[in-house]
Formats: sequence, C-alpha cells, structure tokens
Amino acid sequence: MSRPWFAILAIGLIATLPAAAQQPVVTRVPTGRAEIHLTFAPIVKEAGPAVVNVYSRRVVTTRAPIFNDALLRQFFGNVFPFAVPRQRVLNSLGSGVILDPSGLIVTNDHVIKDAEEISVVLSDRREFPAKLLLADEHLDLAVLKINVPGQKLPVLPIGDSDKLEVGDLVLAIGNPFGIGQTVTSGIVSGLARTGTGISEFGSFIQTDAAINPGNSGGALVDMDGKLVGINTAIFSESGGSVGIGFAIPSGLVRTVLYAVEHGEHAVHRPWLGLIGQGVNADEARTLGLPRPDGIMVEDVAADSPATRAGITKGDVILAIDGHAIEDSEGLRFRLATLRVGSAVQLAVWHDGRTRTVVVTLVAPPERPPRNITLLTGRQPLAGASVGNLNPAFAEELDLPETRRGVVIDAVEPDSIAARLGLRRGDIVASLNFSAVGNVAALRGILATRRPPWTLAIERGGKTLAITVR
Repeated sequence: MSRPWFAILAIGLIATLPAAAQQPVVTRVPTGRAEIHLTFAPIVKEAGPAVVNVYSRRVVTTRAPIFNDALLRQFFGNVFPFAVPRQRVLNSLGSGVILDPSGLIVTNDHVIKDAEEISVVLSDRREFPAKLLLADEHLDLAVLKINVPGQKLPVLPIGDSDKLEVGDLVLAIGNPFGIGQTVTSGIVSGLARTGTGISEFGSFIQTDAAINPGNSGGALVDMDGKLVGINTAIFSESGGSVGIGFAIPSGLVRTVLYAVEHGEHAVHRPWLGLIGQGVNADEARTLGLPRPDGIMVEDVAADSPATRAGITKGDVILAIDGHAIEDSEGLRFRLATLRVGSAVQLAVWHDGRTRTVVVTLVAPPERPPRNITLLTGRQPLAGASVGNLNPAFAEELDLPETRRGVVIDAVEPDSIAARLGLRRGDIVASLNFSAVGNVAALRGILATRRPPWTLAIERGGKTLAITVR
C-alpha cells in the first residue's frame, strides 16, 4: 500500500536531519549548589536598605452643608451659602531611594505634592521627619533630606540607564499598598516610552516587574545592584499591576541630584530654541530619509543656540550626543539630562545628507521682560494677571518655547476672567480682532476700545473665541 504524501514528507524530513539532531535529549540532575541556588538575594541585601518608605500628610478644608435636603439642593445645587467648614487629613504613601549617606532621598513629586508634613521610614523601621529640598512637577521628581546624627546611611549607587537593553533583568523595590518593603523581578520590556501622559518629560523605562500603588518613588535596580530608574506609574484598568510599569530613567535622577548638590532649589533645564514633531513615513520619503526617524524642525527662535548652529525650519534632528531622537518628548527628555553650558553634538538631516553641528546650551532667557500686570475695569480680562511670554516663562508654563505674545499668569477668584473660565497658561491671541503682541499693546487696546468684546484665547493648540457684550 502506498504511503500518504504527508507520511512520505515526514520520512524525508527525518532522513535529512543531522545525526546530532536525531539524538534523544538527555536530562540530568543538577550536580552542584551553584546550579540549583540561583537567587537575587545578594543584590537585594545591598540595595534594600537604601530604599525607604515616604509618608506625606496634608489638611484640606471642605464645606459641608448643614442640611442634606433635596429642596435645598434644587435651589443651591452643591454650593450652600450656609455651609460649615470641615477639615480633613489626606495621607499619601510612597517610596524613596537614599542617594547620599548624609540623608538625601529622591522620590516622585506626586508622592509629596502639597504635603504639610513628610516622614521617612528606613528599612530598619526608624522614622525621621523629612525636609523638602527640591520638587519638580514637570520631571515628577523630588529630593528630601533627613538628619540621622552620627551615622552614614546606606546608599544605592546610580547606574547608567542609557546602557539598558530590552530583555535585561531588573528588580523593583518599594512599599506597595503599605504592606512593607517588597521586591519583584522582571525584565526591561521597552525603552524610551513616550506618549504615556505621565509627565511632560517622557522616555520612560517600561518593565513587567510588578509595580503597585505605594511603589511610586521606589527603585528599579539592575543586576549590578545599581539604580537605573525611579518607579513612577503603571498602566492598569483595575488599579493593580498587569505587567506594564514605567520608571523615570536614572539620567533624570542625576539632574535633580546635581541641582541639590549645587545649592539650587530648582532644576535649570537648558534651552535649544526650537520646536518640532516626529517624522512620519510619508515625510521620510519626501526628505529622502532611510526611515522615519528624528524631529522635523517647525520653528526656530531668533538668537537661540539652534539658530547660531545654523539649524533651520525643515531640518530633522536625528540624534543628540549619539542618542537617537524619535519624537518631541524624547528630545525634551534628552535635553533635560544635560546641563546649562554644556556643548553637545547634534546629528542633523539637511538637504539630503547628515551633518554634525556642535551646540552650546544656555538657560532659557528672560527676554523680553515678563512685565506681569493685573488688569482691572469692566472688560473680559478683569482680574487676570498677564505677562509677556519669553523662553523661560514658556518653559515654566509648558508652552512652545518659540511662542511669543501675552499669556495669563494668574486669575483672581470670582473675577470676570474667572467667570469666563480663563486660566493660567492661556495665551491672549487677539482682542476685538486686533493681534496682541505684548502687555503694552493689550493695555492700549483695552484703553481705546469699548464693548462688545471679542476675545481669542489659545489653549492646548486650539483657539477659543469669547464674545462679551
């Protein structure tokens, strides 16, 4: 009887296998302790004592109604004219990492945000009050200081997050759910993750090491026992770990630590003076790029480091000091790891070829002066404090660093501007169809025009039109 075709094929495949592949797999019992006793314990013993618990406390005042009556709610909604103020204590739990034996500790800004009291509990359960030295909301990092007289605290050395590769083993150490110090293991699942919405300076390390509430501010440690990231957030629909966690790379940790060690109370990020967007596939083909990489320059500020280096609109920034740039968040992250005054090499795609330019980074300038002015009178901006946009002001408000004009710095409660929904960071584009270039021009329009008022506000890349009669 003839064999079916698949049997003949199988016989043919077996016949063509090399002799070694046809040998049966031999299994054996491990012959030594080293083969069966694989453990992360030595790394944890070194790193664990440098990871602490961070507790913050703040008091908030709420106004509770005297009467919880449906008829009153019909007339007043949830705002009662006769409400009793009550105070409520909010507690926050997180983790931190000791980076200096004198007691310098780094954690997330969101762990200690608006805290009135901060306490740090060491791994040996001793508790100390902590002083806030630096908090950067944009980086989501903060530095605390505790005093332990006559003792040098254990520290976790800072590693190089740029040397991480996808697949590297890492440990996450922190205090999830307040149950005590916990260690989880995993791998680096991704690098330079942007577009997460976690903070304004993306490029996160993604890991599948379990990270849960309370882990924020804790350590992500490599197999050399060095800090490569600060555990910051998770992606989860349930609130628990699903294997997608994000850590701030240690490159940014060095930045905030450098600022504190030099007596600064804020991180001074360098200014390049350009804005751009990631290159898509169609743009890459048009530009002759081998693949869609880099940032296409959309605007360059006058008298900026980018202008002095000859960078123009339409150029593509491919790399900074050899580190590939894929999108605008990646560019901001890479700049945030550098220091004012440093010279960096930029790989720029220009006229169909790559050229290298050297740029000396500077601090964002305060030109023109802000000239903060409180506006009054019967007009739609009454109660708003406005100022002239400059690079330093734009960075502070997270606005495009090349944008100029007039921006709202603050809005007084119960003012006309507040009732119209105006807020800090809104750009006054025009008033009564006249462009507003600076505070002086805005005041001139207010002094010479009369109602009705037509106000154009830029917010989040969109223009809002408001008419007040």
